Amino acid sequence: MTLVFACHCLSSLDLSSCNSLFMSGTLLSKPETMPQAQKALAYLQELNLSGLRYLSDLSFNRLVSCMPHLTKLSLARCHITFEFDPYHGSSHYNSSCILSFRNLQCFLKEQASSLQALDLSGTSITAQAMKSLVQIEKLHLQELVLQNCQDLTNEAVSFLCKHQPSLTLLDISSCSELSDQAVLAVSTSLQALQNLRLGKIHRLTDGAFEHFGQLRSLQNLDISECSLVSGNKLVKAFSHPELQPKLASLSFAFCSLLRDSSVLSLARTLSSSLRVLDLSSCVSLTNMSIQAISSHFTHLMVLRMAWCRELTDWGLLGIEEPQQAPDCGREALEQIPKVLTDSDWQESQKKYRASLQALHYLQELDLMACHKLTDMSITKVICFPELRRLSLSLVHEITDSSLVAIARGCRNLEHLSLSHCGNLTDGGFMEAASYLRRLQRLNISGCNQLTYQTLLAIGKECTQLKNLDVSMCSGIRVADIKLFQAQLPLQTCIQSHFAGGADLFLTL
Repeated sequence: MTLVFACHCLSSLDLSSCNSLFMSGTLLSKPETMPQAQKALAYLQELNLSGLRYLSDLSFNRLVSCMPHLTKLSLARCHITFEFDPYHGSSHYNSSCILSFRNLQCFLKEQASSLQALDLSGTSITAQAMKSLVQIEKLHLQELVLQNCQDLTNEAVSFLCKHQPSLTLLDISSCSELSDQAVLAVSTSLQALQNLRLGKIHRLTDGAFEHFGQLRSLQNLDISECSLVSGNKLVKAFSHPELQPKLASLSFAFCSLLRDSSVLSLARTLSSSLRVLDLSSCVSLTNMSIQAISSHFTHLMVLRMAWCRELTDWGLLGIEEPQQAPDCGREALEQIPKVLTDSDWQESQKKYRASLQALHYLQELDLMACHKLTDMSITKVICFPELRRLSLSLVHEITDSSLVAIARGCRNLEHLSLSHCGNLTDGGFMEAASYLRRLQRLNISGCNQLTYQTLLAIGKECTQLKNLDVSMCSGIRVADIKLFQAQLPLQTCIQSHFAGGADLFLTL
């Protein structure tokens, strides 16, 4: 509190998981501290109390009484009692043992005209409690986060949409009891919605997106880990001739039913607006998808295609892969090139087919575990002046040639992940390090050919490094790591589990 009292213009206060502050129940209990707190917190707008096990009605009331202009409140993962009434009808909510919904409801009524955002993620909020909350007079929420609320029902979400139509952000991800009905209510009632998160709703199907075209202000959509969604209805909704989608961010991560045809349709429809696309672990996607992305999403800033294991050099380079005929004999099969050559690349340039290099504005690229990629494509297309984050972990075939090409073509890299790229050597890092002066995080775990020489090159050139992972690097000894650590600033963190050839299996 000494620190808080010294800050007279606080607009945001985050006390999440600071359990020791509330364990004793004496926070702001002394009368002489209240005037100081009221002065310091008079203009506070955002308060984060998530993850507090010992938060009670009494300590909550003391704290928020000093914040008359609060607009955003998070009580995520707090133990709130929704069904049990400890006060038996009394209006004096001052329990030092529990945090009750009845007390929260009283606070919301008092702050209804100013409160705009509420986070009750990970709580056991019931359908009846939700109905009471959204009907509070003068409460017009703009943001509501209900992630992982396991007792939330379709009926409660429908009621919520009806009484809070001004919502611009709604997060109902990981709510296991929800299904298509909840999303249909969202799409028909929340016309101002800009951000919608539906990840990990495992009952969701394509039918949920029947009326999605009505969300004309939607900018960010997350339907990751919805295993029954193929994207067909979503494509149809966005392709409506009268609709001009404004979608800037879209996540289909872990949607294994997504096919190339849907990606191609989305690319044509969202080409002018989309900036972030996450297709991680969409295992059915092939070169057709990456070429559609390269051709249409020319303003894309973030592309994640980790574990899309059917991607090959042909796709990244924009070259049409030779197709094998059904009755192709052995002789014909042998004539199909299995490895790309420089002449293939030069020939493709004449056909004006887009390669990954067409995405000039990329700032983040994740191709982790795309194991069919080799130096042939990486050395030619990974050249993005604005790139900040790159992951090629588990791309086993790349060598020092790729590392040096990346360093020269992406000099603004801050995060680079190359774990388990076993063909990388000291020579590659000694040549590449001088181009990676902005690097802050580097993951080279499991690169067994690397030695202390790599650490020396990194330490000399990458002066902004904050985090280095050399776990499971058998060629880097523990003594080397300690010597290297002693030469670095204190804020640099080195992860070195099982380094120096430690027996992983014996340790486990």
